[in-house]
Amino acid sequence: MDEAVNIIIFEGTAAASPVEEMLAGVRQALLHDNLEKLSRTGAAARIFVMTNNPALAGMARDAGAEFILNRQHPRSFHFGQELKKLILDRNLKKVFYLSGAGCPLVTAAELEQICKKLAGSARLLYANNVQSADIVAFTVPDNFAGLELPGMDNSLAMTLRDRGGLELELMPQTLGLLFDLDTPADALVLGAGPFAGPRARAALDALALDYSRLEKAKAVLGASYRDVALIGRVGAPVIERLNAVLKLRLRVFSEERGMKALGRLESGAVISLLGLLIEQAGLESFFEHLARVAQCAFIDSRVLFAHFKYNFTDRERYLSDLGLWEQLEHPWLKKFTRLAVECPIPVLLGGHSLVAGSLWALSCELAPAQKGAGC
Repeated sequence: MDEAVNIIIFEGTAAASPVEEMLAGVRQALLHDNLEKLSRTGAAARIFVMTNNPALAGMARDAGAEFILNRQHPRSFHFGQELKKLILDRNLKKVFYLSGAGCPLVTAAELEQICKKLAGSARLLYANNVQSADIVAFTVPDNFAGLELPGMDNSLAMTLRDRGGLELELMPQTLGLLFDLDTPADALVLGAGPFAGPRARAALDALALDYSRLEKAKAVLGASYRDVALIGRVGAPVIERLNAVLKLRLRVFSEERGMKALGRLESGAVISLLGLLIEQAGLESFFEHLARVAQCAFIDSRVLFAHFKYNFTDRERYLSDLGLWEQLEHPWLKKFTRLAVECPIPVLLGGHSLVAGSLWALSCELAPAQKGAGC
């Protein structure tokens, strides 16, 4: 049995439109930056990169990683089955899993610390989030071969805790371990900020992204005691962080945290109080009222999509995140996005990562003197 630390990175793409290809290109640049960090630390015995994209072979091998081409289409790819097969086939005992752009701002020191902690532990489950982890370091439990691992990486930490018998320890709350580039909203935050690595910076600078709404929102965040609305799967750490380093009046409506990990999205059980209010009052009234109670808003729109049982494509979600309502065909999504763009206050749309790591990144950018260990 191999006692060394082994890093496993999964990065897949199924880009079917220009906006998806744009995000995939940024993710690949982030992966390249991270592979370079990993190769510098030398803390892991082996690095495995599994992807359906043969173009990543060169960067993986340059970093000393073993490249594994998985030819399955991402829509039929089962994360847990492939991870389990790789671990069992290679007889791995200590695994540090990362998604391709799951922690693009992680530092080499943080990577080394995680690897050292895992190497020195006989039994460890170490993750950056309980219900939606994309960085998980763990010792392979004795019953691993019999475990049914989840289809998506969000639930890996929960599964290893609840079925693998491992006690979960959370990683420190830092920018490097919390920021995740998951949607174009995160690309906007990264592109308009100072934290991107060299390849990511070049990729973002080459894009014609509209940062105007984000810059207006940053002006509100950086002012004194303005009202800021946070809507969706908002967690306690980011609320605490914003209250600690910025002078804000937060209006937080948090709902449906863990909707993916707990199977609520898949089963159609998601229900949103704000969604119910929109059903009664309409989208126009929702945005009119929002502008009355806040000077800017960050909305995790996926909760509302799930409430209304809309299974939008990546293209549709991403265009909405960018405010490109003219390119949308679905009547509800087109109207929702247009009203968000035309709202008298800056409204940012995105997924869970917008109201988590992206807000954390904004706090580090806007309060550098108070960043402390969190950045």
